[in-house]
Amino acid sequence: MYRNSLIAWLLSVCFMALIPRVGAAQTAKPDTSRVTTSMAVLQSTAGALGTPKVQGKDLYFGNTKAADVVGALVDKLGGAASILLKNGDQYVRVATTLKKEDGSSAVGTALDANSPALAKLNNGAPYYGEATVFGETYNAGYEPIKDASGAVVGAYFVGFPK
Repeated sequence: MYRNSLIAWLLSVCFMALIPRVGAAQTAKPDTSRVTTSMAVLQSTAGALGTPKVQGKDLYFGNTKAADVVGALVDKLGGAASILLKNGDQYVRVATTLKKEDGSSAVGTALDANSPALAKLNNGAPYYGEATVFGETYNAGYEPIKDASGAVVGAYFVGFPK
C-alpha cells in the first residue's frame, strides 16, 4: 500500500512539473490544455494505485477507495474533479470536489441524464467540451474508467469554470 502511494505521488509530481510547459505551448485554447493536463494527472494518480474494481457500492483503485484520489489534484491544479461509479446506464459521484446549489457535497449525485457526456461514456468513449454541472458551466472532460476485463465501471471528470 505504501509503495503504491509513493508511486502515485511520484507520478503526480512528474506530471505537475510538466504543467507550465504544456500550458505555455498551447496558446489557442488554454482551458482545453488545463482540462487535458488535469485529466492526465487524475488518471495517472488513480492508475498508479492499481487496477480499478467495484466492490459493493464503492470503486477502488487497487486497495484504495476512489474517495481518496480527487482532493489532492484540485488542491494543486484548481478546477473541479469527480470520480463516478457506473450504475446501470447512469454514473454516480463517489468522490468529488463539486458542490450542489445549496453548498453541500455532490457525493452520491448522478450525472445529469441530459449531459452530452452520458452517451459517450456508455459507449466507452471520452467526452471533452462544455458541461453544465449544478448550474455552472465548465470546460470539461469525462473519461471512462475500465476494469481489468475492459468493462466500463465508472468515469473521471475534470472541469474548469468558464
